[in-house]
Amino acid sequence: MTLRLFNTLSGQLDDLVPSDGKALRMYACGPTVYDFGHIGNFRTFLAVDILRRFLLLTGTKVRHVMNITDVDDKIIRNATAAGISIGAYTAPFELAFLEDLEALKVQRPEQLARATEHIPKMVELIQKLAAAGAAYQTEDGSWYFRLAAFPEYGKLSKKDLSGMEDGARVDVDEYEKDSARDFALWKAAKPGETSWDTAIGRGRPGWHIECSAMAMEYLGESFDLHAGGEDLMFPHHENEIAQSESVTHKTFARHWMHVRFLLVDGRKMSKSEGNFYTLRDLLLKGYKASAIRMALISVPYRHQLNFTFDGLIEATNAIERLRTFSQRLKTGNYAPGENPALQEAAKKAQADYLAALSNDLNTAEARAPIFDLVRAANTAIDQGQLLAGDRDAILSVLASFDKVFDVIQDSDAEPTRKAIEWAVQAGREADVAPELVGRESLTDEAIDALVAERTLAKRQRNFSRADQIRNELAEKGIILEDSKDGVRWKRK
Repeated sequence: MTLRLFNTLSGQLDDLVPSDGKALRMYACGPTVYDFGHIGNFRTFLAVDILRRFLLLTGTKVRHVMNITDVDDKIIRNATAAGISIGAYTAPFELAFLEDLEALKVQRPEQLARATEHIPKMVELIQKLAAAGAAYQTEDGSWYFRLAAFPEYGKLSKKDLSGMEDGARVDVDEYEKDSARDFALWKAAKPGETSWDTAIGRGRPGWHIECSAMAMEYLGESFDLHAGGEDLMFPHHENEIAQSESVTHKTFARHWMHVRFLLVDGRKMSKSEGNFYTLRDLLLKGYKASAIRMALISVPYRHQLNFTFDGLIEATNAIERLRTFSQRLKTGNYAPGENPALQEAAKKAQADYLAALSNDLNTAEARAPIFDLVRAANTAIDQGQLLAGDRDAILSVLASFDKVFDVIQDSDAEPTRKAIEWAVQAGREADVAPELVGRESLTDEAIDALVAERTLAKRQRNFSRADQIRNELAEKGIILEDSKDGVRWKRK
């Protein structure tokens, strides 16, 4: 099944296939590790994860590279203020980012590329740009890209830059949003600032050069897909194209994927608005990592998502419905055979689910047939019409769904436990929701043991002990469900 994905460069849905017929080579802009990632960042990383997982599910091999920006203006400024090296400053934030990816079940790329480990490649690219007449050095020793040397500038963002002032420079690369002037490739060293001795002088890289250098180092001069948030389209991605194609004279990336911003309660997320959330903030409030994942991928990546706590609750309920249904299928006793209507329903759900994802990764439409199948199967179970063959067929559909959405398997306890541990170490115990206190120490094995003890107590007619165990578990957020097939438990 071929994925049709919107291509910012062409302005239309294009087939996304490996150009070499072997593996799809994709580069996704990663984090700048000067602070903890926020949910807007993770919406982008989750959209790329959905893309990656769908490609793998449908048999396409992937060569996925993501950069880690571990040197920039903010990092240098913050490290200097803290009196430590940039490496010492960024290390805990990089670790936190990778832990947050794991909590959200975002698959790791095949290659993580840190900017500070690729300075020679950046210098080499700047030298090639200089030789091509597309880069020049200023009196202070900095290097700039000459936009006049690249007439196609603006082809990605579709901006009309005909009135651009020729030769004007912008040397502030701290996420400039509307610059269309010669941009910094290399910044000359300033007193007390982190810098490197190189063939082009002592200094440090500008913001844009790292992605071009590292993408071409691992994926070649021309590759299949470049992804990132919509805020990076201009000028960052536009600048990547200009500085790369000025040297190679090849299409830098054939396909460009951009993920829309999110709003929080209908407003732009910002600390001043009081609606700025990291993943850890939400975990400490008692929300599950799986629910956060589901909420952030519930709206297709090219549509603006309005993130709300009601939406988180809806995602939590949807996941619980899937988990309860899956457990019901696995633990129930079903007669041999197949129900033709249910077999057809399972096939249709699988086909509709895949068709929705193949149409520009429409995650909202992909969910619908799965929940339709859940509804039909639950009704069939209640009426005694679901047979063993139907159970197997439906479980296969759920497994396929979860290879992309990855929310049915319950692994929420560990991210919550780690978040609480981090809060204690960071002196943020007051931010831990009261209902989480004591819950992190209760492992699955401990719960199973208590459930078994309760079952034994009931058989021995020791109902007071059985009730005591139920109440103790409830206090720690564990809900027991008695059924004819035994006892099931789940975390709130």
